[in-house]
Amino acid sequence: MRNTRRKWLSLMLRIADSVLRNLAARCLHERMPVDRSDRAPYAHLEAFGRTMTGMVPWLELDGLADKSRREAALQKEYRDLARECIDAATDPSSPDFMNFSEGDGRQPLVDAAFLAHAIVRAPNTLCRSLDGKTRKNFAAALKSTRRYSPWRTNWLFFSAMIETALHIMGEEHDVAPVRNAAAAFERWYFGDGTYGDGERFHFDYYNSFVIHPMYVDCLRVLSQSYPEFAELLPEARKRESRYAAILERLIAPDGTYPITGRSVCYRFGAFHALSHVALIDNLPDGMAPAQVRCALSAVIAKTAGSRIFDKNGFLRTGVYGCQPDLAEGYICTGSLYLCQAVFLPLGLAPSHPFWAGPDEPWTAKKIWSGANIPCDHALN
Repeated sequence: MRNTRRKWLSLMLRIADSVLRNLAARCLHERMPVDRSDRAPYAHLEAFGRTMTGMVPWLELDGLADKSRREAALQKEYRDLARECIDAATDPSSPDFMNFSEGDGRQPLVDAAFLAHAIVRAPNTLCRSLDGKTRKNFAAALKSTRRYSPWRTNWLFFSAMIETALHIMGEEHDVAPVRNAAAAFERWYFGDGTYGDGERFHFDYYNSFVIHPMYVDCLRVLSQSYPEFAELLPEARKRESRYAAILERLIAPDGTYPITGRSVCYRFGAFHALSHVALIDNLPDGMAPAQVRCALSAVIAKTAGSRIFDKNGFLRTGVYGCQPDLAEGYICTGSLYLCQAVFLPLGLAPSHPFWAGPDEPWTAKKIWSGANIPCDHALN
């Protein structure tokens, strides 16, 4: 089990290094390949925000020095690196100052939200530990996205997440976008743990990429100050838990999973919601944390076993290796880093049952080995 954690950590940091080390050196714009010229204004914030949202629970984890000095030393190194990157990305005088508010497209709203989600997940490491200048620049960058109105889809959570992060930072914030997102998605809830992405159903992974994790985290943070969000939180948690149960059942015995819908080039980021419920101890009843560890490890090993990196360590477009035709027009190099969301459980201590429990087969592996297990039931 310790070896599995080391493998997860090694891959997460390998994916992050191409972005973080170049950004800390203020040369990410110079060195990161952007395979679509029309996405060049947005690609770097995409890469940074998405990298951070997946790895920050590990940065926020306390007590590692008591468990593993080596891992604790790595954590300290990457905490310092992350804070240096925030400075490089939000300082207007930096050559790697990122685009939070320029251009006719609304894409900066999306990726500022993923960076804001990192603040929500690691308030001590990425907010309270920043120096005054960086914190001021960061808040200004997030506020500059208010010029954009979100589409009435999962994008509603991007504005909501930015305001939630500003709340955590002690800045002036507006809960209206959170209310708007909650009202819309309560109307768009179809049942059995699944929301519409807008008024219609889409057979894709956006319930996992964005909807469940952002909804629950916004409600979780704001429920401490706003009773209206506290009332919504228990049901939202229940729905995400059910959706996570469905995700786990999609993982085949060999670690493959259905490649369906849009944005499949986010690779194992498709399991964001499953990793999220593991992180916040909201797994479905009867699903052991070690079972989820083994299922996700199979997905990671299968996918990362292909050639996902270019010669300079940046991610290549595709699912299994380089498959550029799988990418929609809005996908570029920076987009791919949402795959980091699968690594959220590294924010759990090595002694947590997710890591310390003995290996256990996941649902599909049990069934296709002939095990007799209970049948599945829809929520409510």
